[in-house]
This record gives sequence, structure tokens and C-alpha cells, in this order.
Amino acid sequence: MTATVAERPVISAPTGQRDGFAGTGQLLRLALRRDRVIASVWILLFVIMAASSSSASQDLYTTLESRVRAANAVNDTPAMLALYGRVFDPTSLGAVSLIKLGAMGAALAGLLAIFTVVRHTRAEEEAGRSELLGATVVGRYAALTAALLLSVGISLVMALLTGLGLIGTGLPADGALAFGLSWAGAGIAFAAVAALAAQVTEGARTARSIAAAVLAAAYLLRAAGDATGTDTSTWLSWVSPIGWAQQVRPFAGDRWWVLVYLLAFAVLVAAAAYALVARRDHGAGLLAQRPGRPRAARSLSSPLALAVRLQRGSVVGWLVGMVVGGMVLGSIASQVGEFVDTPQARDMIMKLGGERGLVDAFLSAEMGILAVIVSAFGISSAMRLRVEETALRAEPILATRVPRLRWVASHLVVALAGTTLLLFTVGLSGGFAHGAASGDMGEIGRVLVAALVQLPSVWVLTGITVLVFGLAPGLVMAGWGALVVFLLLGQLGPIFELPQWAMNVSPFTHTPKLPGAEFTATPIVWLTLVAAALIAIGLAGFRRRDVG
Repeated sequence: MTATVAERPVISAPTGQRDGFAGTGQLLRLALRRDRVIASVWILLFVIMAASSSSASQDLYTTLESRVRAANAVNDTPAMLALYGRVFDPTSLGAVSLIKLGAMGAALAGLLAIFTVVRHTRAEEEAGRSELLGATVVGRYAALTAALLLSVGISLVMALLTGLGLIGTGLPADGALAFGLSWAGAGIAFAAVAALAAQVTEGARTARSIAAAVLAAAYLLRAAGDATGTDTSTWLSWVSPIGWAQQVRPFAGDRWWVLVYLLAFAVLVAAAAYALVARRDHGAGLLAQRPGRPRAARSLSSPLALAVRLQRGSVVGWLVGMVVGGMVLGSIASQVGEFVDTPQARDMIMKLGGERGLVDAFLSAEMGILAVIVSAFGISSAMRLRVEETALRAEPILATRVPRLRWVASHLVVALAGTTLLLFTVGLSGGFAHGAASGDMGEIGRVLVAALVQLPSVWVLTGITVLVFGLAPGLVMAGWGALVVFLLLGQLGPIFELPQWAMNVSPFTHTPKLPGAEFTATPIVWLTLVAAALIAIGLAGFRRRDVG
């Protein structure tokens, strides 16, 4: 008697599951649909910044002599070299016009790429959405590839439109395209850095922090290389992707071959990211999260203490940045007369910043710009409410005896107190640097007041974010849209001579232009009341809507 054993049928995996890139096209279309608005806004902002700077500078530096003076003022000042970089051709109108946007624009392009890649990779895993997609015919590399393709596409479109915008202002086509591609190269390089950071850690917030720290280190290396060089940049600039973007030298020789460095760097770093994707578990990272204590410390017994703990790393990072920014700008202020030595340039600074004295006007203008930057912290901090809600970490807290308004107020206190601390730090560090450079330490108080009067305008943007969170949480990104609109209206409006009613939409337009102008409390009071009303409406809306 013989027994027969039925052979177990071999079930072959679907073709898509054997292909690590299966589903990339579908994920790319989904990412494009999700980011179509925010990506368009950022691209438009980059194009407007470049075109407006070129157009305004062409009216300022009408002669070869004025361009050489302005370029020498930058190249002979270490603080300006650290902040902006070197003017490689003092006779070139394009090189002088866009000096402020070379390194800074490359850093902003890198930051945009970091947020884009992390949002569509690690953030999707953390939220659990990529696991649902992974249950379908989606390959292991699909999400990473789609995120990188999206970021590369955004960078290239930005480069093309920026180049066309510069050509439209009358600059040479070769230099305009080289300038746009220098931004795109930086964006592509840091997209790869973000892809690698997303494999290292299990949290999207930590991944963004790691990639941003690499970006900051690259900028500091470039700054040190430019500031310590003599007639050219030192080797420190050549170990930084930001330095490579500047070394393309648009309008000063157009060194296209330097773009190969950025692309090679991106390919190598992206290859490392792909290698880690193949070796890690879904949802895991190279660095595993350490388990916390079984019981929380008594210092974490309140929602406010938890909110501070969650956002303390961000606050510390912003504080360091504000100290550096304040000291650099404060040290430059006493030398601004050497940089803007034409009547047109002085008139532009006076329009942007104040009424009495060129140095006061420059300080006022720079404090206004730094206030816009600090507003980004207020928006990001208030948006943490939505992050905690969508990650389902708010429900366990609200299931206890913690009221809704107390939980919201905990993060709101961090946002409002954090922006206050940042502006105080900017004013103090800027005032100290300006006082040391000018020999008058009495400037500390004047610059500090000039920074603190910006607070109500910053709080208005925080209030807009809270308002949207309470009434329409799905549109909470509107806070960033408001920031872009106010930046264009309040900071660029005087240059383009927009109607006053349009500029009045921005709260920064109403801020007293200190130091220099006469202080009036009326706009401060009204802006504070507007911010309080926005917050109150947002809190009322959150009390009445469902959580989640």
C-alpha cells in the first residue's frame, strides 16, 4: 500500500511584487496632486525673489563704477562674505544683483527639497499610510523613488522659470540659466540627503532635523571658506554643496562643470539611501528609538510640560540660528553706508525700513525680515497641534481629565513664548554686535525694541494657523500661504510701489519702523487684538468639532 502526497502548489508572486519600483508612477501622480498648490507657491516665490532682486538692482547700479563699489564692499567685509558669499566678477551686473540670493537661495532650495522628500517617505510610514499602500502592488523602492522624482522635478521647474524670469529682466541667458541650475543642483543634492536621513530614523521630525543639520553645516562651511579667503574661496567652500552651488559662478564665467559635483554627490547619497531601504524593515530605521521610562518624571505631569518637551529641540535650534543671524546683521549695519553708496540704493533701503538715517533704516528693514522668519517658527509650533491630532497622540491625552482648551493652550504657549524669546534673542544679539562695531553700547536697547515691536505681527500669523486648525484642520497649511502673501506684500511692496491698500493687508506693514521712526502704540494694540481674536475663534471652533 502506497501513500501519495499531494505536491503543494507553488504560488508565484505577482510580477509587480518582484519589481522593487512597481507603482512608482502612481505614487508620483498622488504626490503631485497633494503638493500641487504648495509646490506652485514655493516655485513662484523663488521666481519672484530672483526677478525682483535683478530688476531693483539694475535701477540701483546703473554704472560700472557703482557695481564695483558695491562688490568691493561685500568682498572686503568678512561678515558679508559669510552671509552672502563672494562677488566673483565685480563688473558683472548679474553677479552684483543676485549676490544676496546665491547661497541663501540655494539653502532655501535645499530646505524645500528636504521637506518634500521626508513628507512623502518617512512621514508616510510614520502615519501608517505607506503600509496600506504596501499591501497593494507597490515595490519597496517606489515611495522613495517617487519622492525623489517629485523633488527633482520641482527643482528643475524652479530653475527653468527662474532663468526665464531673469532673462525677462534683461540679464544674459547663459548666466540666468546657470543661476537657476545652481539652485536646482542644491535642491537635488539635499533631496538625496533627506532620502538618506529618512532611512536613519523612525520619526519624520527627527529625519527633517538631521537633514536640516547637514544643510546648516554645509552653509557654515561655505561661510567660513568665503570669509577667510583672500581673493577667492578657500577649500572649505569646496567641501560644501552650498559652496558648489556658488562656485557655478553665474554671470561670472558660468562654470557649468561644477554642477557635476552636485549631481555626483546626489547620486552617491541616494544610492546609500536605496541600500538602506533594501535592508531595513518597514517603519523601522537604522537607529532604533530607545524606550522611555516606565513612569514619566513629575516634571512632565502637565500638558504644558509635555508640549515644551516635544518642541524643545526645535526651540534650541531656532535660538542658535537667531543668535548667529542677529550678530551678523548687527555687525553689517555700521558698514551699510559703504555697500549702498548710490542715491537709488539709499532710497530703496529707506523705503523698506524707516525714516531717519540709513543705518536705522537698514536695521529696521532687517528686523522686519527676521520677524518674517521667526513667524515660520510660530506657524510650525502651532501646527504641532494638528500633527499630534493626526498621529492619534491627542486622543489619549484628551481621554483623561485634561480639557480640550488646556491641551491646545499648552502648544499655543510654546508658540507665543517661543516667538517672543526668538525676537528678544535677535534684538539682543543684533544690538550687541552693532554696539560693539559702532562703539556705542547704547544701541543694544534701540535694536532690542526694534525687534520686540515685531511681535504682534508674528502673533497674527500664529493666530491664523490656530484659526484654521480650529475651523478647517485639513487646510492648516494655509498658515504658510499667509506667510508667503504677507512676505510679498510687506517686504517687496515698497520696491514694486504697490497700492497702499494692498500692502496694508500684511500686518508687518503696520509695525513701527524702529529704530528711527516715531513709536506709536496704536498699531501694536490693534495687531495684538487681531491676533487674540483669531486665536479665540480657533479655540471656539476646536471645542465644537470632532477630534481627528
